[in-house]
Amino acid sequence: MGSADSKLNFRKAVIQLTTKTQPVEATDDAFWDQFWADTATSVQDVFALVPAAEIRAVREESPSNLATLCYKAVEKLVQGAESGCHSEKEKQVVLNCSRLLTRVLPYIFEDPDWRGFFWSTVPGAGRGGGEEEDENARPLAESLLLAIADLLFCPDFTVQSHRRSTVDSAEDIHSLDSCEYIWEAGVGFAHSPQPNYIHDLNRMELLKLLLTCFSEAMYLPPAPESGSSNPWVQFFCSTENRHALPLFTSLLNTVCAYDPVGYGIPYNHLLFSDYREPLVEEAAQVLIVTLDHDSATSTSPTVDGTTTGTAMDDADPPGPENLFVNYLSRIHREEDFHFILKGIARLLSNPLLQTYLPNSTKKIQFHQELLVLFWKLCDFNKKFLFFVLKSSDVLDILVPILYFLNDARADQSRVGLMHIGVFILLLLSGERNFGVRLNKPYSVRVPMDIPVFTGTHADLLIVVFHKIITSGHQRLQPLFDCLLTIVVNVSPYLKSLSMVTANKLLHLLEAFSTTWFLFSAAQNHHLVFFLLEVFNNIIQYQFDGNSNLVYAIIRKRSVFHQLANLPTDPPAIHKALQRRRRTPEPLSRTGSQEGGSMEGSRPAAPAEPGTLKTSLVATPGIDKLTEKSQVSEDGTLRSLEPEPQQNLAEGGLAEGEPGQAREQRRLSSASASGQWIPTTDWILSWKSKLPLQTIMRLLQVLVPQVEKICIDKGLTDESEILRFLQHGTLVGLLPVPHPILIRKYQANSGTAMWFRTYMWGVIYLRNVDPPIWYDTDVKLFEIQRV
Repeated sequence: MGSADSKLNFRKAVIQLTTKTQPVEATDDAFWDQFWADTATSVQDVFALVPAAEIRAVREESPSNLATLCYKAVEKLVQGAESGCHSEKEKQVVLNCSRLLTRVLPYIFEDPDWRGFFWSTVPGAGRGGGEEEDENARPLAESLLLAIADLLFCPDFTVQSHRRSTVDSAEDIHSLDSCEYIWEAGVGFAHSPQPNYIHDLNRMELLKLLLTCFSEAMYLPPAPESGSSNPWVQFFCSTENRHALPLFTSLLNTVCAYDPVGYGIPYNHLLFSDYREPLVEEAAQVLIVTLDHDSATSTSPTVDGTTTGTAMDDADPPGPENLFVNYLSRIHREEDFHFILKGIARLLSNPLLQTYLPNSTKKIQFHQELLVLFWKLCDFNKKFLFFVLKSSDVLDILVPILYFLNDARADQSRVGLMHIGVFILLLLSGERNFGVRLNKPYSVRVPMDIPVFTGTHADLLIVVFHKIITSGHQRLQPLFDCLLTIVVNVSPYLKSLSMVTANKLLHLLEAFSTTWFLFSAAQNHHLVFFLLEVFNNIIQYQFDGNSNLVYAIIRKRSVFHQLANLPTDPPAIHKALQRRRRTPEPLSRTGSQEGGSMEGSRPAAPAEPGTLKTSLVATPGIDKLTEKSQVSEDGTLRSLEPEPQQNLAEGGLAEGEPGQAREQRRLSSASASGQWIPTTDWILSWKSKLPLQTIMRLLQVLVPQVEKICIDKGLTDESEILRFLQHGTLVGLLPVPHPILIRKYQANSGTAMWFRTYMWGVIYLRNVDPPIWYDTDVKLFEIQRV
């Protein structure tokens, strides 16, 4: 039968279903088989031939028929899994049912009355009525998930058969050890199976259905209490699923082994179409959803130094019940870490290759999923985090992240990407080794829209952060705290900043210490505290190599004197706020000595009007995101108890009016439109804490010496002064070095919720062919147009 006939028959069946007012018996196979037995429809056909309005109509008007359709489709998948899908016809039935369920499930999830349907047992179903045996009385969802898992390791359908010849009987799907059928070499598996186009396509269809099952999470509003108990994920990643380990490994290895270049030969992808990418993308999405687990509320496995013979570390306690999280947290072999890190770095760098060898490789689009996966790896597996930081390989992750941050800074639809990039750098910056690695010279010349500089990876990081702060869009302001916290965390280890970078840091201080900026919101002064801490760390711990920064501080010394003499009287406050009304622009670029941008770079572009984006929940403030630790003499970290009076903004109003003070604070956090009213007491409460002693001492010692050189030699030449500063010393002249403070990321339910909404938003927007969730009543986020 031709494909046109086949579509026609399928469409007829759909019309019959939507027009029948009477329930159709489950035993009426002649009717139900029309949906999957004689048709060869693609997933795109199914989406076109089963319109949303008709699914909703059946749901409202003949619910029992929709229930039977779902039940029968699941039954067919279960039968396919039982039999092992040997005939072409069986394979076709499985694919058709899988596509149909992918189409219908979102409409089941969007209706709260239907939500329990898949978790109920269907009475009298199965053997055509009669009393059920107990073992068959599984909820429909469980039968569906187990069937999908079995089908993903089905010889000659989704995996290569190991049969020697056709004479052997078919492999029994029940006795088959799926660990021998892992899809790709890598973690815990050495054999790389022959690539098979058809198997990849079949896996993809099943993974799409699996992702659709998991997507029930999209139909529940974001609530911190909801924990991470997605019942679909919970069951699929439990010991009930005998394929959990091989499937986890297959997904991870498929993603990390993927090489979009076309086997290392430039331009190869123009000759061969790459059917692997859609599978890799689907695998990455399923993987991050199964790993959606709130680590703040669970016990994660201990990190001990033991190594065992298996790919998974047998750490005890056993760790989370979610086996995917459990396996991920127990990977421990060096070669496995190497394979994962190299794979993720290769894929993240792919868009950068595009820029200096255009079209030489295929451009991949799933970097956001990769960043979420990298985050999960570092968050759940501390040994992996230490491995990443052990060598300069971490820079192969850093450079692409900085590239994405710089590229997305003007684009409202990519705020989520900006956040995850910054979160990853915050997590890394809590470890001393990250700061040390940044001293490696930066020689890769990825064309980026940033000033040209000669220096290290630390210079690259600071120059990009400066660019984000001074020329990103308004919605990035909540990230400023995070960006500067990262710089503070790495500052004690930075051996030598370039002149370009030193000027950028002082430009930020200048911009953030204007009175109108300091007085216009309750938290703005924190940014000045962070920058002063950066300068103090470098002066106290890395003075010798940082003559550029010392010189920049001397040149801009007036900024420090102005801070020390910050006016606090009401008329001055009033005047500063008047200026604020005239200057809505948060930060000017003037005074930043912007050099030309790198050759071949394109300016960061805003989103195209009409671009779809999904809303995100707010992220916790920096004090909730991080926990302060002090670095001891021997380099170990000691956690500090939070001080009782944490929020400096709280001293904001005179005593005796707590109600009004609370109201002020509420307004100040609720809007930046000028509701916040700074008071003299409030300014004094933090002005007295500004850590200016070290810098003032440095200026007191060095400024007269530098001025003397200029007068004696009639100098206007920087190099002579820099040479003097290079050989100068402040030993014994500065205050006693302060202990180094590191603000380490700490897991919390606020970020867990943020990751959940971000991840599902990405998945929603990236699945457009077919558009699985489009136009359904999603509750986890809003879909907005830029």
